[in-house]
Amino acid sequence: MAVVLGVDSSTQSTKVEARDLATGKIVASGLAPHPATSPPVSEQSPTAWWMALKDACAQLGRARSDVVAMSIAGQQHALVILDVQGEPVRPAKLWNDTTSGAQAAGLVRSLGAPAWAAATGSVPVASFTVAKLAWLAEEEPDSLERTTMIMLPHDYLTWRLSGQHVTDRGDASGTGWYSPRRGSYQTQLMTAATGGLRTEEEWLDLLPRVLGPDEAAGTITRTAAASLGLPSDVVIGPGTGDNMGAALGLGLHQGDIAISLGTSGTVFAVSTSPTEDQSGAVAGFADANGAYLPLVATLNATKVTDAVARWLGTSTEGLVELAMRAPRSGFGPVLIPYLDGERTPNLPDATGTILGLTTSTTREQLALAAHDGVLCGLLGGLDALIAAGVSVLGQVSLIGGGSRSIAYQQRLADLLGESILVPSADEAVATGAAVQAAMVLGEGSAGELARRWKLGQGVEVQPTCDGSQTRDKYRQAHNE
Repeated sequence: MAVVLGVDSSTQSTKVEARDLATGKIVASGLAPHPATSPPVSEQSPTAWWMALKDACAQLGRARSDVVAMSIAGQQHALVILDVQGEPVRPAKLWNDTTSGAQAAGLVRSLGAPAWAAATGSVPVASFTVAKLAWLAEEEPDSLERTTMIMLPHDYLTWRLSGQHVTDRGDASGTGWYSPRRGSYQTQLMTAATGGLRTEEEWLDLLPRVLGPDEAAGTITRTAAASLGLPSDVVIGPGTGDNMGAALGLGLHQGDIAISLGTSGTVFAVSTSPTEDQSGAVAGFADANGAYLPLVATLNATKVTDAVARWLGTSTEGLVELAMRAPRSGFGPVLIPYLDGERTPNLPDATGTILGLTTSTTREQLALAAHDGVLCGLLGGLDALIAAGVSVLGQVSLIGGGSRSIAYQQRLADLLGESILVPSADEAVATGAAVQAAMVLGEGSAGELARRWKLGQGVEVQPTCDGSQTRDKYRQAHNE
């Protein structure tokens, strides 16, 4: 039996899925944690990701001997810099490190949001790699002077596996120095972000080569094969970012939407056309399949319901029960869920608000307001995608840890006024990486593999009430 490995190297952990190449069935899996972080400063050593990959692969047992290809889907945006010996110059600043917020704002002021959107499809915020590069240029210029290679997290692991300094257009599109429309680096933006620390040509020499969706990075090195306990001829895929991997793993088609509920939240759709949203609400990413993946992100998702559960002296599960018992008339309080702030061009430092409290407000109503606030915030992202010209007429899938909550499932269907799909696959990102590994082997397109592997299946949830009044109340409260 031939096996492909799909790897999800996230902020919290490394997850590995071993799948039968013919059927897509999971034959083994592994999980290893990453060092915890504490935003606003959020950093990890890239070597910790490699050690976690080793630990996760060790849990695959006999399946390791059957591996023929593997690919990495990693957390987006983090800045990895290596020295001439190939060692990390410093820990990687992760996507949720917001210490570069001032630099992001300065970049937008200096060039203007329209120029950034035209050049890269996105307006930079603190999470983007270019903002972290600007931070290093100001705070640690010596670190950049020692840098001989610049990477993203998935690039680093691909390099450790294959010895090749490569990336893909999906993950590259989240740096702030790559144009999805043109399919090329825009290194003039790196020069501008660092005050001319290097020329455009010098920056280009430090960046990875961009591979196509089904182009192999190479074959695993002897050192990596021995370290991971894998065969010596394993083909290494180009890899991609985690959101792009999730789109592959869900088998999304044009117009399909994914709403992801984790500690933070995202809403994205597969599009055949690039976006260039000057408001900064929509990040104009590329996907891992030759198309585009416009995306809206929020810092506040399931952490909000966790916090409200704590306020009410109950568990997350208890909050779900309270929310499901609440009247759904739309007359309860409204929660604007920016408990840890939102740092976007439109919301530089917003905070949370509860409106409509009375002496008759119940715990059930507060529990429902918490779930509705999170979902209405993400549905505002869906509105932003529509305003940016993205087609969103396809299936809506709810993914991420929060997708297992029946309160989130039911309320999303209610607020949308249409059915949603809750996929049965728990690890869409790792699944997407496995799909990419199979693509590299020439086993078919992403769509063909999704059909053969029966991806994108799950439970369909139907609306039980009209949630339009709740959404209207949220919009009104948000705009006040």
